[in-house]
Amino acid sequence: MTYAIQMLKGDRYTVHIGNNLDILPTLEDNSVDSIVTDPPYELGFMGKKWDATGIAYNSDLWRECLRVLKPGGHLLSFGGSRTWHRIAVAIEDAGFEVRDSIAWLYGSGFPKSLDISKAIDKRGGQGIAWFGKWLREWREANNISQKEVAALFPSKTGNLTGCVANWELGLSLPTAEQYSLICSHFNLPFESIEEAEREVIGQKTSGIANKEEKDRHTIGASKAVEVDITAPATPEAQQWEGWGTALKPAFEPVIVARKPLIGTVAENVLTYGTGGLNIDGSRIGTTDNLNGGGYSGGTPKTMFNGLGRLEPSDFEQPSGRWPANVILDEYTAELLDQQSGNRPSAGTYKNVDEPMRIGTRGGNNDPDKFLNDVYLNSKRYNTYANEQGGASRFFYVAKASKRDRNEGLEELPLRKSDQRSDTAAGLWAEMEAPKQNFHPTVKPTELMRYLIKLVTPPNGIVLDPFTGSGSTGKAAILEGFRFIGIEMTEDYVPIIEGRLKHAEAEINKGLF
Repeated sequence: MTYAIQMLKGDRYTVHIGNNLDILPTLEDNSVDSIVTDPPYELGFMGKKWDATGIAYNSDLWRECLRVLKPGGHLLSFGGSRTWHRIAVAIEDAGFEVRDSIAWLYGSGFPKSLDISKAIDKRGGQGIAWFGKWLREWREANNISQKEVAALFPSKTGNLTGCVANWELGLSLPTAEQYSLICSHFNLPFESIEEAEREVIGQKTSGIANKEEKDRHTIGASKAVEVDITAPATPEAQQWEGWGTALKPAFEPVIVARKPLIGTVAENVLTYGTGGLNIDGSRIGTTDNLNGGGYSGGTPKTMFNGLGRLEPSDFEQPSGRWPANVILDEYTAELLDQQSGNRPSAGTYKNVDEPMRIGTRGGNNDPDKFLNDVYLNSKRYNTYANEQGGASRFFYVAKASKRDRNEGLEELPLRKSDQRSDTAAGLWAEMEAPKQNFHPTVKPTELMRYLIKLVTPPNGIVLDPFTGSGSTGKAAILEGFRFIGIEMTEDYVPIIEGRLKHAEAEINKGLF
Protein backbone atom coordinates (compact mmCIF):
# COMPACT_ATOMS: atom_id res chain seq x y z
CA MET A 1 0.00 0.00 0.00
CA THR A 2 1.26 3.50 -0.87
CA TYR A 3 0.65 6.12 1.79
CA ALA A 4 -0.14 9.71 0.82
CA ILE A 5 1.69 10.93 3.94
CA GLN A 6 5.00 9.30 4.85
CA MET A 7 5.86 11.05 8.10
CA LEU A 8 4.80 13.64 10.67
CA LYS A 9 7.68 15.64 12.10
CA GLY A 10 7.92 18.01 15.03
CA ASP A 11 10.63 19.28 17.36
CA ARG A 12 9.96 16.46 19.82
CA TYR A 13 8.28 13.79 17.71
CA THR A 14 8.50 11.73 14.54
CA VAL A 15 5.53 9.62 13.43
CA HIS A 16 5.98 7.21 10.52
CA ILE A 17 2.86 6.43 8.48
CA GLY A 18 2.82 2.82 7.33
CA ASN A 19 3.03 -0.78 8.45
CA ASN A 20 5.11 -1.21 11.60
CA LEU A 21 6.65 -4.44 10.23
CA ASP A 22 8.04 -2.36 7.35
CA ILE A 23 9.13 0.65 9.39
CA LEU A 24 10.64 -0.93 12.51
CA PRO A 25 13.52 -2.55 10.53
CA THR A 26 14.60 0.94 9.42
CA LEU A 27 15.21 2.05 13.03
CA GLU A 28 18.66 1.63 14.58
CA ASP A 29 19.58 -1.04 17.11
CA ASN A 30 19.39 0.05 20.77
CA SER A 31 18.00 3.45 19.79
CA VAL A 32 14.95 3.92 22.06
CA ASP A 33 14.72 3.99 25.84
CA SER A 34 11.20 2.65 26.36
CA ILE A 35 8.22 1.28 24.44
CA VAL A 36 4.73 2.15 25.66
CA THR A 37 1.93 0.99 23.41
CA ASP A 38 -1.74 0.05 23.14
CA PRO A 39 -1.81 -2.60 20.38
CA PRO A 40 -4.94 -4.16 18.85
CA TYR A 41 -6.59 -6.60 21.22
CA GLU A 42 -7.55 -8.83 18.26
CA LEU A 43 -11.25 -8.69 19.11
CA GLY A 44 -12.60 -7.16 15.90
CA PHE A 45 -13.88 -4.30 18.06
CA MET A 46 -16.69 -2.37 16.35
CA GLY A 47 -15.91 -4.19 13.13
CA LYS A 48 -12.49 -2.50 12.80
CA LYS A 49 -10.24 -4.51 10.48
CA TRP A 50 -7.10 -3.35 12.29
CA ASP A 51 -8.35 -5.10 15.45
CA ALA A 52 -8.43 -8.55 13.86
CA THR A 53 -5.18 -9.00 11.92
CA GLY A 54 -3.19 -11.02 14.48
CA ILE A 55 -0.35 -8.48 14.51
CA ALA A 56 -0.35 -8.26 18.32
CA TYR A 57 0.34 -12.01 18.48
CA ASN A 58 3.20 -11.78 15.99
CA SER A 59 6.57 -12.44 17.65
CA ASP A 60 8.37 -10.90 14.64
CA LEU A 61 6.82 -7.55 15.55
CA TRP A 62 7.95 -7.76 19.16
CA ARG A 63 11.38 -9.08 18.09
CA GLU A 64 11.89 -5.87 16.11
CA CYS A 65 10.80 -3.90 19.18
CA LEU A 66 13.38 -5.81 21.22
CA ARG A 67 16.10 -4.95 18.73
CA VAL A 68 15.51 -1.19 18.73
CA LEU A 69 15.09 -1.01 22.52
CA LYS A 70 18.20 -0.45 24.63
CA PRO A 71 19.28 -3.31 26.91
CA GLY A 72 17.35 -3.08 30.16
CA GLY A 73 14.70 -0.94 28.50
CA HIS A 74 11.08 -1.57 29.48
CA LEU A 75 8.10 -2.40 27.30
CA LEU A 76 4.59 -1.62 28.54
CA SER A 77 1.83 -3.10 26.41
CA PHE A 78 -1.90 -2.96 27.05
CA GLY A 79 -4.02 -5.99 26.22
CA GLY A 80 -7.61 -7.17 26.32
CA SER A 81 -8.74 -9.06 29.40
CA ARG A 82 -9.36 -12.23 27.34
CA THR A 83 -6.51 -11.92 24.83
CA TRP A 84 -3.61 -10.32 26.70
CA HIS A 85 -2.07 -13.70 27.55
CA ARG A 86 -1.42 -14.34 23.86
CA ILE A 87 0.20 -10.91 23.51
CA ALA A 88 2.34 -11.65 26.57
CA VAL A 89 3.44 -14.99 25.13
CA ALA A 90 4.41 -13.35 21.82
CA ILE A 91 6.40 -10.71 23.72
CA GLU A 92 8.15 -13.38 25.78
CA ASP A 93 8.84 -15.54 22.72
CA ALA A 94 10.50 -12.52 21.10
CA GLY A 95 13.12 -12.46 23.87
CA PHE A 96 11.65 -10.07 26.45
CA GLU A 97 11.53 -10.88 30.16
CA VAL A 98 7.97 -10.50 31.45
CA ARG A 99 8.48 -8.78 34.80
CA ASP A 100 4.97 -7.99 36.00
CA SER A 101 1.56 -6.80 34.90
CA ILE A 102 -0.38 -3.68 35.86
CA ALA A 103 -4.17 -3.71 36.21
CA TRP A 104 -5.86 -0.49 35.09
CA LEU A 105 -9.29 -0.47 36.71
CA TYR A 106 -11.97 1.69 35.15
CA GLY A 107 -15.72 2.17 35.45
CA SER A 108 -16.67 3.08 31.90
CA GLY A 109 -17.10 -0.31 30.27
CA PHE A 110 -20.38 -1.98 29.45
CA PRO A 111 -21.02 -5.72 28.93
CA LYS A 112 -21.20 -7.14 25.41
CA SER A 113 -23.45 -9.94 26.59
CA LEU A 114 -25.99 -12.09 24.76
CA ASP A 115 -29.36 -12.28 26.51
CA ILE A 116 -29.90 -16.04 26.52
CA SER A 117 -33.61 -15.70 27.19
CA LYS A 118 -34.03 -13.54 24.09
CA ALA A 119 -31.85 -15.87 22.06
CA ILE A 120 -34.11 -18.80 22.93
CA ASP A 121 -37.15 -16.80 21.88
CA LYS A 122 -35.49 -16.09 18.54
CA ARG A 123 -34.08 -19.48 17.62
CA GLY A 124 -34.72 -23.22 17.62
CA GLY A 125 -37.16 -25.85 18.88
CA GLN A 126 -40.34 -25.07 20.76
CA GLY A 127 -38.89 -21.73 21.73
CA ILE A 128 -39.77 -20.28 18.30
CA ALA A 129 -43.40 -21.40 18.21
CA TRP A 130 -44.45 -17.83 19.04
CA PHE A 131 -43.46 -16.60 15.58
CA GLY A 132 -45.49 -19.19 13.65
CA LYS A 133 -48.57 -18.43 15.76
CA TRP A 134 -48.12 -14.71 15.31
CA LEU A 135 -47.51 -14.99 11.53
CA ARG A 136 -50.50 -17.25 10.98
CA GLU A 137 -52.85 -15.02 12.99
CA TRP A 138 -51.58 -11.93 11.21
CA ARG A 139 -52.09 -13.52 7.74
CA GLU A 140 -55.58 -14.73 8.52
CA ALA A 141 -56.62 -11.41 10.04
CA ASN A 142 -55.44 -9.61 6.90
CA ASN A 143 -56.63 -12.28 4.41
CA ILE A 144 -53.09 -12.91 3.12
CA SER A 145 -52.07 -16.36 1.85
CA GLN A 146 -48.84 -18.18 2.48
CA LYS A 147 -48.04 -17.88 -1.22
CA GLU A 148 -48.28 -14.06 -1.04
CA VAL A 149 -45.72 -14.02 1.74
CA ALA A 150 -43.51 -16.59 0.00
CA ALA A 151 -43.62 -14.57 -3.25
CA LEU A 152 -41.35 -12.03 -1.58
CA PHE A 153 -38.53 -14.59 -1.66
CA PRO A 154 -38.16 -15.99 -5.19
CA SER A 155 -35.59 -18.75 -5.72
CA LYS A 156 -34.41 -21.08 -8.47
CA THR A 157 -36.77 -23.77 -7.20
CA GLY A 158 -39.77 -21.45 -7.02
CA ASN A 159 -41.12 -19.47 -4.11
CA LEU A 160 -40.59 -20.29 -0.45
CA THR A 161 -44.13 -21.43 0.39
CA GLY A 162 -42.65 -24.41 2.21
CA CYS A 163 -40.45 -22.10 4.33
CA VAL A 164 -43.43 -19.95 5.27
CA ALA A 165 -45.28 -23.09 6.28
CA ASN A 166 -42.32 -24.16 8.43
CA TRP A 167 -42.22 -20.74 10.05
CA GLU A 168 -45.87 -21.09 11.01
CA LEU A 169 -45.30 -24.61 12.34
CA GLY A 170 -42.52 -23.29 14.57
CA LEU A 171 -39.86 -25.38 12.87
CA SER A 172 -37.66 -22.50 11.76
CA LEU A 173 -37.37 -18.71 11.72
CA PRO A 174 -36.87 -16.27 8.84
CA THR A 175 -33.50 -14.52 8.67
CA ALA A 176 -33.27 -10.92 9.78
CA GLU A 177 -33.25 -9.83 6.11
CA GLN A 178 -36.35 -11.92 5.33
CA TYR A 179 -38.18 -10.55 8.33
CA SER A 180 -37.23 -6.98 7.44
CA LEU A 181 -38.63 -7.49 3.93
CA ILE A 182 -41.91 -8.84 5.32
CA CYS A 183 -42.23 -5.83 7.64
CA SER A 184 -41.50 -3.24 4.96
CA HIS A 185 -43.73 -4.89 2.28
CA PHE A 186 -46.78 -5.33 4.49
CA ASN A 187 -46.19 -2.19 6.60
CA LEU A 188 -45.90 -4.09 9.87
CA PRO A 189 -45.35 -2.05 13.03
CA PHE A 190 -42.10 -3.86 13.89
CA GLU A 191 -38.50 -3.26 12.87
CA SER A 192 -37.06 -6.51 14.20
CA ILE A 193 -38.10 -10.00 15.18
CA GLU A 194 -37.34 -9.12 18.76
CA GLU A 195 -39.96 -6.38 18.81
CA ALA A 196 -42.61 -8.77 17.56
CA GLU A 197 -41.76 -11.59 19.91
CA ARG A 198 -41.57 -10.05 23.37
CA GLU A 199 -43.90 -7.92 25.43
CA VAL A 200 -42.41 -4.59 26.50
CA ILE A 201 -42.86 -4.27 30.27
CA GLY A 202 -40.72 -1.18 30.97
CA GLN A 203 -37.65 0.83 30.06
CA LYS A 204 -34.17 1.31 31.45
CA THR A 205 -31.32 3.74 30.89
CA SER A 206 -28.36 2.20 29.07
CA GLY A 207 -24.94 3.42 28.00
CA ILE A 208 -23.81 4.83 31.35
CA ALA A 209 -21.66 3.31 34.07
CA ASN A 210 -23.75 4.56 37.00
CA LYS A 211 -27.46 5.14 36.59
CA GLU A 212 -27.40 7.72 39.39
CA GLU A 213 -24.88 9.90 37.54
CA LYS A 214 -26.09 10.89 34.11
CA ASP A 215 -22.72 12.22 32.94
CA ARG A 216 -20.87 8.95 33.41
CA HIS A 217 -21.02 7.31 30.02
CA THR A 218 -19.47 4.34 28.32
CA ILE A 219 -16.21 4.87 26.45
CA GLY A 220 -16.92 6.95 23.36
CA ALA A 221 -20.55 7.61 24.22
CA SER A 222 -21.85 11.07 25.02
CA LYS A 223 -25.41 10.38 26.08
CA ALA A 224 -27.55 7.77 27.76
CA VAL A 225 -30.35 6.06 25.88
CA GLU A 226 -33.61 4.46 26.93
CA VAL A 227 -34.04 0.81 25.93
CA ASP A 228 -36.99 -1.54 26.34
CA ILE A 229 -37.26 -4.14 29.06
CA THR A 230 -39.11 -7.10 27.57
CA ALA A 231 -40.66 -10.23 29.06
CA PRO A 232 -39.80 -13.73 27.81
CA ALA A 233 -42.26 -14.93 25.17
CA THR A 234 -41.99 -18.67 25.82
CA PRO A 235 -41.71 -21.00 28.82
CA GLU A 236 -38.27 -22.10 27.59
CA ALA A 237 -37.05 -18.51 27.59
CA GLN A 238 -38.50 -17.89 31.04
CA GLN A 239 -36.26 -20.61 32.47
CA TRP A 240 -33.15 -18.69 31.33
CA GLU A 241 -34.27 -15.15 32.07
CA GLY A 242 -31.40 -13.20 33.62
CA TRP A 243 -28.66 -15.35 32.07
CA GLY A 244 -26.02 -13.88 29.77
CA THR A 245 -22.60 -14.60 28.29
CA ALA A 246 -20.23 -11.83 29.43
CA LEU A 247 -19.09 -9.89 32.47
CA LYS A 248 -18.90 -6.10 32.61
CA PRO A 249 -15.37 -5.10 31.56
CA ALA A 250 -13.73 -3.12 34.35
CA PHE A 251 -9.99 -3.54 33.87
CA GLU A 252 -7.30 -3.77 31.23
CA PRO A 253 -3.97 -5.46 31.92
CA VAL A 254 -0.67 -3.83 31.02
CA ILE A 255 2.19 -6.24 30.35
CA VAL A 256 5.46 -5.10 31.99
CA ALA A 257 8.45 -6.56 30.14
CA ARG A 258 12.17 -5.76 29.97
CA LYS A 259 14.91 -6.36 27.44
CA PRO A 260 17.60 -8.55 29.04
CA LEU A 261 20.43 -6.70 30.82
CA ILE A 262 24.04 -6.76 29.67
CA GLY A 263 25.10 -7.78 33.16
CA THR A 264 24.01 -6.40 36.50
CA VAL A 265 21.38 -3.70 36.82
CA ALA A 266 24.04 -1.25 37.99
CA GLU A 267 26.27 -2.01 35.01
CA ASN A 268 23.35 -1.71 32.58
CA VAL A 269 22.17 1.61 34.03
CA LEU A 270 25.67 3.09 33.91
CA THR A 271 26.11 1.95 30.28
CA TYR A 272 22.70 2.62 28.74
CA GLY A 273 20.72 4.57 31.33
CA THR A 274 18.01 1.89 31.30
CA GLY A 275 17.15 -1.07 33.48
CA GLY A 276 15.27 0.44 36.40
CA LEU A 277 11.86 1.87 37.28
CA ASN A 278 11.42 5.49 38.34
CA ILE A 279 10.07 4.65 41.79
CA ASP A 280 10.41 8.03 43.50
CA GLY A 281 9.14 9.88 40.43
CA SER A 282 6.03 7.67 40.39
CA ARG A 283 5.17 7.58 44.09
CA ILE A 284 1.64 8.41 45.25
CA GLY A 285 1.73 11.57 47.35
CA THR A 286 0.68 11.31 51.00
CA THR A 287 1.06 12.94 54.40
CA ASP A 288 1.28 9.52 56.08
CA ASN A 289 4.34 8.34 57.94
CA LEU A 290 6.06 6.13 55.36
CA ASN A 291 9.41 5.68 57.09
CA GLY A 292 9.52 1.96 56.38
CA GLY A 293 8.28 1.28 59.91
CA GLY A 294 10.81 3.66 61.42
CA TYR A 295 8.18 5.12 63.74
CA SER A 296 6.97 1.72 64.92
CA GLY A 297 10.07 -0.32 65.56
CA GLY A 298 11.60 -0.38 62.10
CA THR A 299 15.06 0.48 60.83
CA PRO A 300 16.27 4.07 60.37
CA LYS A 301 17.93 5.15 57.16
CA THR A 302 21.40 4.39 58.60
CA MET A 303 22.07 1.63 61.13
CA PHE A 304 22.82 2.93 64.64
CA ASN A 305 25.45 0.79 66.30
CA GLY A 306 26.62 3.06 69.08
CA LEU A 307 25.05 4.13 72.35
CA GLY A 308 22.83 7.09 72.85
CA ARG A 309 19.59 8.33 71.30
CA LEU A 310 18.76 8.67 67.59
CA GLU A 311 17.96 12.15 66.39
CA PRO A 312 15.02 12.96 64.10
CA SER A 313 17.45 13.66 61.25
CA ASP A 314 18.42 9.97 61.30
CA PHE A 315 15.02 9.10 59.84
CA GLU A 316 14.07 9.72 56.22
CA GLN A 317 10.48 10.25 55.06
CA PRO A 318 9.82 8.97 51.50
CA SER A 319 8.13 11.36 49.07
CA GLY A 320 5.06 9.14 48.73
CA ARG A 321 3.74 5.62 48.61
CA TRP A 322 5.56 3.02 46.54
CA PRO A 323 3.90 2.69 43.11
CA ALA A 324 1.68 -0.39 42.90
CA ASN A 325 0.71 -2.65 40.02
CA VAL A 326 -2.88 -1.42 40.22
CA ILE A 327 -4.05 1.91 38.75
CA LEU A 328 -7.54 3.33 39.23
CA ASP A 329 -9.66 5.81 37.38
CA GLU A 330 -11.70 8.34 39.35
CA TYR A 331 -14.85 6.23 39.23
CA THR A 332 -13.27 3.04 40.57
CA ALA A 333 -11.41 5.09 43.20
CA GLU A 334 -14.73 6.48 44.35
CA LEU A 335 -16.30 3.03 44.54
CA LEU A 336 -13.33 1.67 46.48
CA ASP A 337 -13.55 4.52 48.98
CA GLN A 338 -17.28 3.93 49.43
CA GLN A 339 -16.59 0.32 50.31
CA SER A 340 -13.57 0.89 52.54
CA GLY A 341 -14.92 3.96 54.31
CA ASN A 342 -12.91 6.88 55.68
CA ARG A 343 -10.26 5.23 57.78
CA PRO A 344 -7.01 6.40 59.37
CA SER A 345 -3.73 4.93 58.24
CA ALA A 346 -2.44 1.77 59.85
CA GLY A 347 0.07 2.11 62.70
CA THR A 348 -1.30 5.39 64.05
CA TYR A 349 0.83 7.45 66.39
CA LYS A 350 -0.06 9.92 69.12
CA ASN A 351 1.21 13.28 70.28
CA VAL A 352 3.21 13.09 73.52
CA ASP A 353 5.51 15.35 75.52
CA GLU A 354 7.99 12.64 76.52
CA PRO A 355 10.32 10.77 74.16
CA MET A 356 8.87 7.45 73.02
CA ARG A 357 10.87 4.22 72.71
CA ILE A 358 10.53 2.68 69.24
CA GLY A 359 12.87 -0.28 69.66
CA THR A 360 16.23 -1.34 71.02
CA ARG A 361 19.64 -1.84 69.56
CA GLY A 362 19.60 -5.47 68.41
CA GLY A 363 15.89 -5.46 67.59
CA ASN A 364 14.56 -6.78 70.92
CA ASN A 365 12.03 -4.60 72.70
CA ASP A 366 12.93 -5.89 76.16
CA PRO A 367 15.13 -3.10 77.64
CA ASP A 368 16.42 -5.44 80.39
CA LYS A 369 18.38 -7.50 77.83
CA PHE A 370 20.22 -4.65 76.14
CA LEU A 371 22.25 -1.67 77.26
CA ASN A 372 20.32 0.98 75.48
CA ASP A 373 16.89 1.75 74.07
CA VAL A 374 16.48 3.70 70.85
CA TYR A 375 14.33 6.79 71.26
CA LEU A 376 12.73 9.23 68.88
CA ASN A 377 12.20 12.87 69.78
CA SER A 378 8.45 13.51 70.25
CA LYS A 379 8.69 16.67 68.10
CA ARG A 380 9.29 14.47 65.08
CA TYR A 381 6.01 12.70 65.75
CA ASN A 382 4.12 15.96 65.81
CA THR A 383 5.33 16.98 62.34
CA TYR A 384 3.11 14.39 60.61
CA ALA A 385 -0.67 14.47 60.60
CA ASN A 386 -2.51 11.17 60.76
CA GLU A 387 -3.92 10.76 57.25
CA GLN A 388 -7.57 9.87 56.80
CA GLY A 389 -9.31 8.60 53.68
CA GLY A 390 -10.47 5.64 51.68
CA ALA A 391 -8.41 2.78 50.31
CA SER A 392 -7.91 4.48 46.93
CA ARG A 393 -5.15 6.63 48.43
CA PHE A 394 -2.84 3.62 48.23
CA PHE A 395 -2.97 3.65 44.40
CA TYR A 396 -2.35 6.08 41.58
CA VAL A 397 -5.63 7.54 40.28
CA ALA A 398 -5.51 8.50 36.61
CA LYS A 399 -7.87 11.44 36.21
CA ALA A 400 -9.59 11.90 32.88
CA SER A 401 -10.08 15.35 31.38
CA LYS A 402 -13.06 16.19 29.17
CA ARG A 403 -10.76 18.43 27.11
CA ASP A 404 -8.07 15.80 26.65
CA ARG A 405 -9.61 13.82 23.80
CA ASN A 406 -10.18 16.69 21.38
CA GLU A 407 -7.45 19.16 22.37
CA GLY A 408 -5.78 20.51 19.24
CA LEU A 409 -8.48 19.12 16.95
CA GLU A 410 -10.88 22.04 16.88
CA GLU A 411 -10.54 22.44 13.10
CA LEU A 412 -11.33 18.81 12.29
CA PRO A 413 -14.85 17.76 11.22
CA LEU A 414 -17.07 15.78 13.58
CA ARG A 415 -17.31 12.05 12.95
CA LYS A 416 -18.53 8.91 14.67
CA SER A 417 -16.14 6.13 15.68
CA ASP A 418 -18.50 3.54 14.25
CA GLN A 419 -19.06 4.04 10.52
CA ARG A 420 -21.24 0.96 10.11
CA SER A 421 -24.98 1.29 9.58
CA ASP A 422 -27.14 1.92 12.62
CA THR A 423 -28.54 -1.59 12.23
CA ALA A 424 -25.07 -3.15 12.35
CA ALA A 425 -23.77 -0.86 15.06
CA GLY A 426 -26.82 -1.32 17.26
CA LEU A 427 -27.03 0.49 20.57
CA TRP A 428 -23.55 2.00 20.16
CA ALA A 429 -24.61 3.95 17.06
CA GLU A 430 -27.61 5.35 18.88
CA MET A 431 -25.74 6.68 21.89
CA GLU A 432 -22.46 7.73 20.28
CA ALA A 433 -22.11 11.40 19.37
CA PRO A 434 -19.81 12.61 16.57
CA LYS A 435 -16.49 14.08 17.70
CA GLN A 436 -13.20 15.29 16.26
CA ASN A 437 -11.22 12.45 17.83
CA PHE A 438 -13.27 9.53 16.56
CA HIS A 439 -10.74 6.83 17.46
CA PRO A 440 -12.73 4.24 19.45
CA THR A 441 -10.10 3.39 22.10
CA VAL A 442 -8.49 6.63 23.28
CA LYS A 443 -6.47 6.21 26.48
CA PRO A 444 -6.45 9.07 29.04
CA THR A 445 -3.31 11.19 28.75
CA GLU A 446 -2.80 11.23 32.54
CA LEU A 447 -2.69 7.44 32.57
CA MET A 448 -0.14 7.34 29.76
CA ARG A 449 1.99 10.08 31.36
CA TYR A 450 2.24 8.05 34.55
CA LEU A 451 3.23 4.86 32.72
CA ILE A 452 5.79 6.62 30.54
CA LYS A 453 7.38 8.37 33.50
CA LEU A 454 7.63 5.04 35.34
CA VAL A 455 9.81 3.35 32.69
CA THR A 456 11.62 6.12 30.77
CA PRO A 457 14.94 7.62 31.91
CA PRO A 458 15.51 11.41 31.75
CA ASN A 459 15.74 12.79 28.19
CA GLY A 460 14.73 9.38 26.86
CA ILE A 461 13.02 8.40 23.60
CA VAL A 462 9.62 6.68 23.78
CA LEU A 463 8.45 4.41 20.95
CA ASP A 464 4.84 3.45 20.18
CA PRO A 465 4.49 1.08 17.19
CA PHE A 466 0.67 1.35 17.41
CA THR A 467 0.17 5.10 17.68
CA GLY A 468 -3.62 5.14 17.18
CA SER A 469 -4.90 8.57 18.19
CA GLY A 470 -1.51 9.66 19.58
CA SER A 471 -2.17 9.43 23.34
CA THR A 472 1.28 7.95 24.05
CA GLY A 473 2.99 10.64 21.97
CA LYS A 474 1.04 13.45 23.61
CA ALA A 475 1.88 12.09 27.06
CA ALA A 476 5.57 11.62 26.21
CA ILE A 477 5.90 15.21 24.97
CA LEU A 478 4.16 16.63 28.05
CA GLU A 479 6.57 14.65 30.25
CA GLY A 480 9.56 16.12 28.43
CA PHE A 481 10.54 13.06 26.38
CA ARG A 482 11.02 12.61 22.65
CA PHE A 483 8.61 10.38 20.77
CA ILE A 484 8.70 8.02 17.80
CA GLY A 485 5.39 6.63 16.55
CA ILE A 486 4.15 4.32 13.81
CA GLU A 487 0.56 4.27 12.51
CA MET A 488 -0.89 2.54 9.46
CA THR A 489 -4.48 3.91 9.46
CA GLU A 490 -4.44 7.14 7.49
CA ASP A 491 -7.79 8.26 8.89
CA TYR A 492 -6.10 8.81 12.25
CA VAL A 493 -3.17 10.88 10.92
CA PRO A 494 -4.91 14.30 11.28
CA ILE A 495 -5.87 13.36 14.86
CA ILE A 496 -2.29 12.40 15.73
CA GLU A 497 -0.89 15.55 14.14
CA GLY A 498 -3.30 17.87 15.91
CA ARG A 499 -2.77 16.31 19.33
CA LEU A 500 1.03 16.24 19.11
CA LYS A 501 1.25 19.80 17.80
CA HIS A 502 -0.97 20.93 20.66
CA ALA A 503 1.26 19.15 23.20
CA GLU A 504 4.38 20.84 21.78
CA ALA A 505 2.64 24.21 21.91
CA GLU A 506 1.77 23.66 25.57
CA ILE A 507 5.39 22.78 26.35
CA ASN A 508 6.66 25.83 24.46
CA LYS A 509 4.30 28.03 26.46
CA GLY A 510 5.79 26.63 29.64
CA LEU A 511 2.44 25.24 30.77
CA PHE A 512 3.97 21.86 31.70
